[in-house]
Amino acid sequence: MSEKQTFLGWIDDRFPLTKVWNEHLAEYYAPKNFNFWYFMGSLAILVLVNQIVTGIWLAMHYKPDAGLAFSSVEYIMRDVDWGWLLRYLHSTGASAFFAVIYLHMFRGLMYGSYQKPRELLWIIGVIIYLAMMATAFMGYLLPWGQMSFWGAQVIVNLFAAVPFVGEELSIWIRGDYVISDATLNRFFAFHFLLPFVLVGLVFLHIVALHKVGSNNPDGIEIKKNKDENGIPKDGIPFHPYYSVKDIAGVVGFLIIFLGIVFFAPDFFGLFLEAPNFEPANPLKTPDHIAPVWYFTPFYAMLRAVPPMFGSQFPGVVVMFAAIIVMFFLPWLDKSPVKSIRYKGPIFKAALAIFAVTFVVLAWLGMKPSSPILTLMAQIFTALYFAFFLLMPWYSKIDKTKPEPERVTG
Repeated sequence: MSEKQTFLGWIDDRFPLTKVWNEHLAEYYAPKNFNFWYFMGSLAILVLVNQIVTGIWLAMHYKPDAGLAFSSVEYIMRDVDWGWLLRYLHSTGASAFFAVIYLHMFRGLMYGSYQKPRELLWIIGVIIYLAMMATAFMGYLLPWGQMSFWGAQVIVNLFAAVPFVGEELSIWIRGDYVISDATLNRFFAFHFLLPFVLVGLVFLHIVALHKVGSNNPDGIEIKKNKDENGIPKDGIPFHPYYSVKDIAGVVGFLIIFLGIVFFAPDFFGLFLEAPNFEPANPLKTPDHIAPVWYFTPFYAMLRAVPPMFGSQFPGVVVMFAAIIVMFFLPWLDKSPVKSIRYKGPIFKAALAIFAVTFVVLAWLGMKPSSPILTLMAQIFTALYFAFFLLMPWYSKIDKTKPEPERVTG
């Protein structure tokens, strides 16, 4: 027995290293027909690692103090060796994280990755999405620029619209009666903590995935068709086949990602807004306050709902309902097939309209409010909810094609 085998045996006696490697990589059989859309899961993990590593390095130089925060970011950008690169990797990484996750979720919608037996997998994924939103919101205040300050002011004030407990709730979130040093300190603490909560949720997501098996573009359960050795006939080991294939996805992603980091880190004001290059000024409101692009669909829904009795609470309810409804998706879809390949024209049209609706709402959330844009926001908010709430009806009456017995290309 070689020294390497002896060492590995010593570890396996004390920690199930080989067992974990085999169960989750070398002997984890994934469908052989994965396509481009299946890069997104591994890319999400890559971006999460980037955010944690760059975030730790940035925290070494950042000062969570209302009087020093903005200047500490400037110090990182100008005086810390490679500080500008760390900051841009982190700020661009936040947008890249949401872009990859939105594509990952859209793939789930296309191929029915939320249907039985993956209901819990989908629910954990939505919880991850909520944790990402909380992390991003906490981090958005930290540069202590104009848009950071006033954006946080607007969002936190929304909690004041909650009946009976709203005022106390908003004070509890801020730690003060206004956005202040206390707010900055607690947001920094939570922004540092939540990524590690995300790591735990991602771990649970992967464990749940490997328990039920990966879905595929055909929506067929490969575990139902095994050979005499109990190996799925339409499956191949994740390693080395997909671990190597994912490298191609990583290279393509990094070309785009680093291109933005080096040549357009603000991405035309979408990733880093111009007002955020000015220090926070509680006495001067920016001309137009809007959240970062990945929050704007929900911000548009919030503004689409008229206040009731002078309260914005109905809009807050609609905004949160737009996320909560995702939890019920596995039970809303009544279609007998999973994949869009075999679903009928009604579902395909509904999904296309939903995708356009989400993009339009994102655009509307970036624009100053006006009567015509508010009307558009109301129409597209109704279309957003119609996709989910009418799904039990249109997914049942839709004409589907028969699923094949084996996966196709």
